[in-house]
This record gives sequence, C-alpha cells and structure tokens, in this order.
Amino acid sequence: MNKLANRAVGTKLKFDTKYVAELTSIGGLELSADNIDVTSLDSDGGYRQFIGGFKDGGEVSLSGFFNPGDPGQAAVYAAFESGATVPCGIEFPTALGASWTFNAVVTGFSTGAELEEAVSFEATLKVSGKPTLVLPTPAP
Repeated sequence: MNKLANRAVGTKLKFDTKYVAELTSIGGLELSADNIDVTSLDSDGGYRQFIGGFKDGGEVSLSGFFNPGDPGQAAVYAAFESGATVPCGIEFPTALGASWTFNAVVTGFSTGAELEEAVSFEATLKVSGKPTLVLPTPAP
C-alpha cells in the first residue's frame, strides 16, 4: 500500500491575482449534489428512485492573523464590499502537485481581538459555478 501524507504547510490561497497572507486555516471545498425524486407508482420493488440534480461547490472558510497592510486581505474585504465574483485558487504544497480553481463571492469578513491572542481575521468564500480540482498526471 502506497500511503502519501503531507503537511499542509505551504498551502496558499490566491484571491484574484493576490495571495492572502498570514493564513492559519483554509477550509476545503465541500461539494454536494441535490437529488430529484422520480419515484412513480410503477417503480420496481417499492423503492424510491432518484436522479442527480444541481451541484453546489460549497464554501471555503479562511482564518488567520489580521494584517491590514496585506494586499490579499484587502482584496478579500474589497470584494465583500462590492459583491464581486472573483477567481480563486487553493494551491497545495508542491509535493502534492494538486490545486483547486474556482470563482467565489465573499459572504463574510470579520476581525477579532482577544486577550493574549494575536488579532485575527476570518472570511467566508461562497463558490460560484463549477470548481476544478487539478490533479498531477500519474507516472506511466
């Protein structure tokens, strides 16, 4: 069995043309699909039958240290204010050779300050349309 586990260190989030600095967590895309009930009175064996419906790319949550001088964090905030849909990417460490590309709308942005903690920021990106998972080409 070939097991390949890698540390997350080096994973980056690209927001439009800028990387978002000082992230401590990038939530993964949670793809889901609706189903449509097509059960009829003559369905075989008394079991419900379904077909696939619309798919949803889910959301990506971001957490990190607030850096008001970071162009990436500023771009996330600006997109929240404008409501713009922005191209994004999650680039995993080089050893994995994988990445996600997707368009997103910023649906949440917050900062926080707690005693004995660094000033934090969080954001939520709602995936719009079809995301693409880019996988490395397997060796022959």
